[in-house]
Amino acid sequence: MRLIAVHLPEKLVDDIQRLVDNGLYPNRSETIRIAIRDLLKRELWVHGNELREQPGEASVQ
Repeated sequence: MRLIAVHLPEKLVDDIQRLVDNGLYPNRSETIRIAIRDLLKRELWVHGNELREQPGEASVQ
């Protein structure tokens, strides 16, 4: 896995932490990974015919 750094508004971090605290996800990193994966799946499915994978990009599974 590749490490990336992002800046998030405090409210988003607090909401993500609430999901972890309520036992829905094991940690904030996994919560964010799942959210990004689901976004990419949805966007690539909806716009699949319009979007083409660029050389060197990994496919979403």
